[in-house]
Amino acid sequence: MGIPLHRADPAAVELSHEEILRYSRHLIMPEVGLAGQKKLKAASVLMIGTGGLGSPLGLYLAAAGIGKIGIVDYDVVDRTNLHRQVIHGSSSVGLLKVESARQRMQDINPDIEIVAYNEPFTSENALAIAQEYDVIVDGTDNFPTRYLTNDVCVLLGKPNVYGSIFRFEGQASVFYAKQGPCYRCLFPEPPPPGLVPSCAEGGVLGILPGTIGTIQATETIKLILGIGQPLIGRLLLYDALSMSVEEVKLRKNPKCVVCGPNPSVTTLIDYEQFCGVPGHDHEADSSPTKWDITPKELAARLQQGNHLKIVDVREPHEWEISHIEGAMLIPLGQLAAHMHELDSAEEIVLQCKSGARSMKALELLYTAGFRKLKNLKGGINAWAREVDPRLPIY
Repeated sequence: MGIPLHRADPAAVELSHEEILRYSRHLIMPEVGLAGQKKLKAASVLMIGTGGLGSPLGLYLAAAGIGKIGIVDYDVVDRTNLHRQVIHGSSSVGLLKVESARQRMQDINPDIEIVAYNEPFTSENALAIAQEYDVIVDGTDNFPTRYLTNDVCVLLGKPNVYGSIFRFEGQASVFYAKQGPCYRCLFPEPPPPGLVPSCAEGGVLGILPGTIGTIQATETIKLILGIGQPLIGRLLLYDALSMSVEEVKLRKNPKCVVCGPNPSVTTLIDYEQFCGVPGHDHEADSSPTKWDITPKELAARLQQGNHLKIVDVREPHEWEISHIEGAMLIPLGQLAAHMHELDSAEEIVLQCKSGARSMKALELLYTAGFRKLKNLKGGINAWAREVDPRLPIY
């Protein structure tokens, strides 16, 4: 049995001759057929994020004939997106992601309705946006939005098609409180800030979101058609390196604060405060701090002959891509063990790719008693843009 569809009555939906030809390979499958294709046309799906996971989602949901697709994002297309976010192309660099995705999806299927929300998904707008859709698909990569999406789906009684990716590994599930556990049943509390690196910090195999995003699209279509066994109460674990798939059984937590019998979370909360991290996908917070030193300020001080110790806390394979001449490489994970090699009397400038990991390194050194510390704002990529254009940006 499929999920309730609120946008239209499938029995009243008609398919044109052109649509019948377009979806003919669906129509000849008894599991889909004409009635199933009408369900897809009558359905509405909200995609949160048009990045790595949102790319295959958008492409395949549009191609499958989902009648109404909402897309939420507030970022612009960057060249670093293109190795995995295949809904965008080189000609889209600099465009709003929702507009780039909308154009591509509309080109794939001009018969469907696409609604673009060029705004962050927040506690203030989430309920108003999500209530119009039958299925919510989470294509984000930050914990505040994941918890927000979960709570919205529980409060509205909608399925949450979940996916996450990191380096070579991915996860997928369907959190549907009406029939099984929710995301909070599995993860009651978010991890401590800084414990789990983002894709921007740890990287991701470009094809991985294609695999996980396509699984999410599959689960979405199964829910609408009411066929097969959806991933409700099951967490799929995928490892691309070993090409292995494992499954973990999930149970509803009777003490869950949002979907349990006595919930304490009955309205949306401040999820950034709850998780202790920003609810966005950018590599580093752009707001200035007292610890910041800009690339131009650092370059000027070096030119003046100031004695500064530059410590690069990236990994050795990143050092090979680019590095500042004279810098000392100590990967963040090894900093505590090599702290004795640094002189607290020296002024130390910490540096990474974008400024996020080096800020963690600064906090570690400060806790150990170092005080003459600065963080290179924007990292080596900003240095390459503003000071040394000979260096590549990655």
